[in-house]
Amino acid sequence: MLLRYLSVIGLMWLGLGQALAGATGAQLYQQNCAVCHGETGTGGIGIPLALPSFQASISDDYVRQTIRLGRPGRVMPAFTQLRPDEIEAIVHYVRAWNKQPPIIYSSATIKGDPVHGSQLFENYCVACHGVNAEGGKGTGVTFSRPRELPIMAPALHNPGFLASASDAMIKATLMNGRDGTPMVSFLKRGLKEKDINDLVSYVRSLQKQPLPDSAKVLTVESPVIVRDSPYDLKTTVENVKQAVSNNNFFYGRVQTLEYGFTSPENENPKQVIVYFCNISLLNQVLAIDPRVGMFLPCRITIFEQDGKVKVMSVNPKVLSGLFNNAELNPLCDQMTQSYTAIIEEATL
Repeated sequence: MLLRYLSVIGLMWLGLGQALAGATGAQLYQQNCAVCHGETGTGGIGIPLALPSFQASISDDYVRQTIRLGRPGRVMPAFTQLRPDEIEAIVHYVRAWNKQPPIIYSSATIKGDPVHGSQLFENYCVACHGVNAEGGKGTGVTFSRPRELPIMAPALHNPGFLASASDAMIKATLMNGRDGTPMVSFLKRGLKEKDINDLVSYVRSLQKQPLPDSAKVLTVESPVIVRDSPYDLKTTVENVKQAVSNNNFFYGRVQTLEYGFTSPENENPKQVIVYFCNISLLNQVLAIDPRVGMFLPCRITIFEQDGKVKVMSVNPKVLSGLFNNAELNPLCDQMTQSYTAIIEEATL
């Protein structure tokens, strides 16, 4: 009788623990994941985690490793700030969307011919996953990605993916495809199981190849570009406006740094921002990652303190790292050069 009583208490405690874990997981999911994957996992910039065919083809460990490691250079960051129990809570919450029995994949290596797999990859996979398996381009839902397309093809040559996905999981995805995505069953496309083993072997061989550009993040010497101006505030502002035009941007407006944060009479006139833009560059950047819009249009801050004038701006290279998006690297590097040229020209 006592044993039965303890069992009931234990089950009640287990159920309460799962409920608490679910509640915590829901909160952590909303705080860390919902902005990209949607509040109910329907997707956005991030893939739709609740997609039944996706849930049916992944293991808990795949989700766990993906949260821990992210995808270097591919929007999905590594959540190094989360504790192991917090990651487990998110895994528990996300996997509750799975209506299928849980999957535990073998960690054994699948043996195949990577040379033949490379040939098959070129014929069957390059169109979506890229020539070097760097993944599909673009991250915007409607800007760079058609709304009816639920995912961008993942980067298979990514250290985060290769560390998270077992050979068995890659093989299962190739064998079965994923309903609701462009990924179809390769068996239905006419490949044999041996061919699929060769493809898995090729994808796994990518681990031995140099890190692709799609997984690189720009090195940033300083998050801010700063120069002293030998001119007074008014002259420096006019110099910046002229330098903006000279560097193929159009001048937008000048406003105080405190505009909108206090009443106009309390704004500090010795702290101002010059806004400017280049529509072509703006479109290119937004098409890659719409989150960059938080930092646009371009802006340079000029302020006077103790009789000295300084000119500064954010270093755009920071954005690639902040958004973990290597596709931004060339444009952010170009923007850093433009910002530096404008600031230096204005302070010569």
